[in-house]
Amino acid sequence: MGGAEPESAEVDRLPGWVTLLRAPNPGPMTLDGTNTWILRAPGADFGTVIDPGPLDEGHLRRIAEHGPFQFILITHGHHDHVEGAARLSEILGGTAVLAADPAHCRHGGPLDPQEHLGGNGLEIQVLDTPGHTSDSVCFLVECEDDRVIFTGDTILGRGTTVVAAPDGDLGSYLASLTQLSAYEKVLMLPGHGPARGDTAERASFYLDHRRERLAQVAAAMAAGADTPAAVVDLVYPDIDPGVRFAAEWSAAAQIDHLRRESGATPDRLDPP
Repeated sequence: MGGAEPESAEVDRLPGWVTLLRAPNPGPMTLDGTNTWILRAPGADFGTVIDPGPLDEGHLRRIAEHGPFQFILITHGHHDHVEGAARLSEILGGTAVLAADPAHCRHGGPLDPQEHLGGNGLEIQVLDTPGHTSDSVCFLVECEDDRVIFTGDTILGRGTTVVAAPDGDLGSYLASLTQLSAYEKVLMLPGHGPARGDTAERASFYLDHRRERLAQVAAAMAAGADTPAAVVDLVYPDIDPGVRFAAEWSAAAQIDHLRRESGATPDRLDPP
């Protein structure tokens, strides 16, 4: 199966310039709820919001109490991260919402890969990390002597991430994990679950997990499993029925990836 969780400890104490506001939307796919991150450098007039979460008026009002803000930043376009962004901007009087997908932007242009955003004591670098979704980005933030990566759903604080076609792509996802595995000992603040002390260790764990899963899916396909449902039956025999749909999404992405890697057509695993 997926292997043991990495040894990096969950982090209870955040840097003084980071505040966590967890949205009231717990569930099988959101864990304890979406993590909304508030960043404000010591003495700065303006802060930054990362992932305002769902359209929950109470949660958005709690975020607004920590204003004013220079930006509202979005890690990716899933509703549990971005649904409340336009309303939060409205509450705040028009604060810019910046995302990789222009469909989610308000009062500002889309984020460019490798873009740098500065000001108010924060240096924010956009890391292009597609795979979970085509528009997924992470944010490397420096404040005084601290470096932190906000990973959205690219890497979670607990469990593993679903990569679901057609928007998700496993090949891109593996490349993004490889990129993040370079950030040794950099604090990781995810979109769901607890903070982790080492982004690189967590990324490497995810890579090992994905490779192991791919080997299991390849073996299932060689044994005749040719649909996501059939793969799940062999690879995830004890799956909770409540999240089986997510396992089938992942299986579909794995099947597509293996077929592309082998040069196979949809009805044939081995290349001609």
